[in-house]
Amino acid sequence: MSRLEIHDIFVIGGGINGCGIARDAVGRGYSVYLAEMNDLASGTSSYSTKLIHGGLRYLEHYEFRLVREALMEREVLWKNAPHIIWPMRFVLPYAKGLRPAWLIRLGLFLYDHIGGRKLLPPTRTLDMRSDAAGKPLKPMFSRAFEYSDGWVNDARLVVLNARDAADRGAVIRTRAKVTSARRDNGHWNIRVEDLRSGQIEEVKARLVVNAAGPWIDHVLTETVGQNNVHNVRLVQGSHIVVAKKFDDPRAYFFQNKDGRIIFAIPYEEDFTLIGTTDQDYEGDPHTARISQAEITYLCDAASEYFAEPVRPDDIVWTYSGVRPLYDDGASKAQEATRDYVLKADGGEGRAPIVNIFGGKITTYRRLAESMLDIIEKQLGKKGKAWTATAALPGGEFEATGFDAEVVKLKAVYPFLDMRLARRLTRLYGTRAKALLGLAKSDADLGRNFGADLYEAEVRYLVEKEWAVTSEDILWRRTKRGLKLGKEQAASLDEFLQGISPGLHNAAAE
Repeated sequence: MSRLEIHDIFVIGGGINGCGIARDAVGRGYSVYLAEMNDLASGTSSYSTKLIHGGLRYLEHYEFRLVREALMEREVLWKNAPHIIWPMRFVLPYAKGLRPAWLIRLGLFLYDHIGGRKLLPPTRTLDMRSDAAGKPLKPMFSRAFEYSDGWVNDARLVVLNARDAADRGAVIRTRAKVTSARRDNGHWNIRVEDLRSGQIEEVKARLVVNAAGPWIDHVLTETVGQNNVHNVRLVQGSHIVVAKKFDDPRAYFFQNKDGRIIFAIPYEEDFTLIGTTDQDYEGDPHTARISQAEITYLCDAASEYFAEPVRPDDIVWTYSGVRPLYDDGASKAQEATRDYVLKADGGEGRAPIVNIFGGKITTYRRLAESMLDIIEKQLGKKGKAWTATAALPGGEFEATGFDAEVVKLKAVYPFLDMRLARRLTRLYGTRAKALLGLAKSDADLGRNFGADLYEAEVRYLVEKEWAVTSEDILWRRTKRGLKLGKEQAASLDEFLQGISPGLHNAAAE
């Protein structure tokens, strides 16, 4: 790349919003450069509750536009990525003394009818004394409501957007920190430091997108040089993962006495994911960790419903993320708006920067389209909106065709264990064949690091998906960290250090 080249768009941040915008923009014909200071999805985007959902509880805060947009996106995203997104039914037990049944019914009626639902089944009422969903719960819950939403592998959604953006011509740099961005004669001069080699690259761009998530204000003050910036309200959300609490494929939506809600969701086949919390956060988002108070809160809240209590000793993993919500002055963290706000600064001779506040995984694609509306006004229009009907890498099959894809993969690679075939199809979809290549046996996949994580998959993740460390692979790309021990992870890290450190970026361009 010539140092004199001026990119149309420079994106700061490799989370879901940054990668979604990069993909949309390059697909319309803009030249795009994206820099992420750590790994893709290493911040908020991999610490979500992993739902594609309308946000039933947001109706209580009258966020009808947000809920309607999110509801409409559920089936759009499912069709775009049926390997990493799929429908899930949610069971909402009715509990006296909390929200009245009529209010829940009204909310679910709106949920069913304002979002253009076509494939997802509608709400129904359950008799918990006879329905299997009542089995793991206390007998006092005799009635429940069941509704539809979706599940998403959040970190993979980010990576696949980046992969598609790179395939279409975008420059994607990870472990690349933007150290300064200054306006100069109608464009931006940006300095990018490779955090592994220490090399500095100078990049020019016509417009900057600040998609730094919880670090958005830091970018404005420390990198861009603005003063007195305070736009975001940082809200910590924590989750716990325990051994599987129930065999039913449905998830649970639990109301709490304090008015908040938590989910209990089937997770990675052998576990149950419980969360989330909502509390204001101060400090470096990188250091966010679940507190003892949050652990107690989640265990106590889930134990109000489950016949077998959830205890701290049951926890096998926890994660905490910091959500960069727009500071709307709400008194409680859980009441702060989850809607996104885009603010542009510049134009008329001053190089523009557009900052992203808030947002949800579910509405990332619509946020990107809204961002492109602003970009078009600043830089001129190029191609049309296109992402609503475009599959993400590996998702080139029917929304309801996942099981058929597993059968196809097994037919080509009959040596695969069915569980591994399902896992590879879930992560990579049709691109699982590119990962497996000409393999005729397990031995052809190379070294097994444990839990059916083979060398072939590791090399694919390094060469095609920007993976560098064992954490990238075990906790973001595959979640095999739930099955591997510390020694196995250390062995994987040792193997990764033997791979050329520049390989992941070179192959990804």
